[in-house]
Amino acid sequence: MATLFSKFVDEIDITRSLWLPASPMGLIHFEENQLMDMHVQDDGGQLWMFRCSIQKNGDAGCALSVDWLEFVRHKDVRIGDEVIFIQEIVKDQAMGARIKIQVKRKIRLFGQDIWGDVK
Repeated sequence: MATLFSKFVDEIDITRSLWLPASPMGLIHFEENQLMDMHVQDDGGQLWMFRCSIQKNGDAGCALSVDWLEFVRHKDVRIGDEVIFIQEIVKDQAMGARIKIQVKRKIRLFGQDIWGDVK
């Protein structure tokens, strides 16, 4: 397994769409404004489909806009949570790889910060 990308969620991510720099997602090759579907699996095994597009992001270049608001509501994703996309090699599938998504939330326990999985 290899981490493709991780990000701390901000307000735009949970109210509009998840914005990721296009370059770290090297396995995604498509043109600006072209739509594609990203199929991901959460820690519980549920499959999700996120509609994605490449958008201009001002001086920062291009960004991948990910429509994931149904996932956000279902998982109660919050500002400050960390979202992690992981590529997992699957030997018995024609695709050869699967993208998994994890969400982690910081909780304070006995004066220490602990990152726990959001289920």
